[in-house]
Amino acid sequence: MPTNILMPALSPTMEKGNLAKWLKKEGDKVAPGDIIAEIETDKATMEVEAVDEGTLAKIVVPAGTSDVPVNQLIAVLAGEGEDVSAAASAAASAPPAAKQEAAKPAEQKASEKASEKAPEQKAAPAAAPAPQAVPAAAKANGQGGRVFSSPLARRLAKEAGIEIGRVEGSGPHGRIIARDVEQAKDGKGLKAAAAAPGAAPQAAAASAPASAPPSDDKIRALFPEGSYETIPHDGMRKTIARRLTEAKSQVPHFYLTLDCELDALLALREQINGAAPKDKDGKPAYKVSVNDFIIKALAIALIRVPDANVSWTEGAMLKHKHADVGVAVSIPGGLITPIVRQAETKTLSTISNEMKDYAARAKNRKLKPDEYQGGTTAVSNLGMFGVKDFAAVINPPHATILAVGAGEKRVVVKNNAPAVATVMSVTLSTDHRAVDGALAAELAQAFKGLIEHPMGMLV
Repeated sequence: MPTNILMPALSPTMEKGNLAKWLKKEGDKVAPGDIIAEIETDKATMEVEAVDEGTLAKIVVPAGTSDVPVNQLIAVLAGEGEDVSAAASAAASAPPAAKQEAAKPAEQKASEKASEKAPEQKAAPAAAPAPQAVPAAAKANGQGGRVFSSPLARRLAKEAGIEIGRVEGSGPHGRIIARDVEQAKDGKGLKAAAAAPGAAPQAAAASAPASAPPSDDKIRALFPEGSYETIPHDGMRKTIARRLTEAKSQVPHFYLTLDCELDALLALREQINGAAPKDKDGKPAYKVSVNDFIIKALAIALIRVPDANVSWTEGAMLKHKHADVGVAVSIPGGLITPIVRQAETKTLSTISNEMKDYAARAKNRKLKPDEYQGGTTAVSNLGMFGVKDFAAVINPPHATILAVGAGEKRVVVKNNAPAVATVMSVTLSTDHRAVDGALAAELAQAFKGLIEHPMGMLV
């Protein structure tokens, strides 16, 4: 019997991806472990391995196809001794319903299973087809037409007191699913309420979210035709925009800034790098950077102030046993935050070499999801660009992020007299639900103490 190859979920949060390249062509023999395709997610390019043996009978989704849903049929594999042509023909002639079933998101399938277990919550039978004269807008989800939604979404909307017809659907053909209702609880994805008969037009407009962004057409109208180039958003840019919008709207940010003197750290760094063993070509085994010290110092500070090494959830606080530090790395089209796991336990040379490897693979989008997802905090360093200080946006589920500015010569007061020192400004952003002001200050002081007395990181 032919084997269906489905779009894989390369991470727990992946819903769709781009089928970048087929490394096997129709008719090729395939063995378990063979790399058959490359899939692009918003952050990385991943290789897909074959798990069965056979012949690639039919490629259903061609290379270069964008936004392919997880579990959608992408190819068919003919088993040993099976007729390749027959397997390919069967895939091509499969009824549309079968293909749509393979393409359904996992959440939709789960909600449909739930509806089977709870017959009393099933939707009413579909109404007879509307005449052709009915406007198209009335056939889709929205005011004036039938609302397509999952049973789970309807139940959640009823419990939350939300009119299901006002929820913007993100499922297939605009179908409203549970995730849409959850977002609607926070005031997102809600349509304007319909005006009562005879009411003034302003009544309906008044209920629309005041913060709704202007449409693309309105923005384009502000600029002369031909004065700009339209560059479509890729998956990474869309994800960055969505996550940062969620972070600033849902996480109450609190900021504090302090200055750290770097002279002792710079002297120690020079000694460490000078003592690095060299290979036969004279290349040192490691070259520790100031950022490596910062990663290590923040990790140790979180272990010393464990109440700040947390993640907020609605039901409980997650108190982490280790400090997994994400480090913002700029790559073409956006940024990614590979994570130094258990950074408090690693030597500076290990952190240095790990970050060099992460940065190189990040630029080629070769990081694995478990190398950039999760973490307990993050560092964003713009000092190499001459930026003196800035405030970074928290990346949930982190409760903190440290923004690092440039080290520069400044006049400071020492022993009641002016002196020159190398000073670096850092700003700690905290999730005020999880880390209060005094606790954030304690964490910042622990970090400052380690930076200004860096020998403490070596013991």
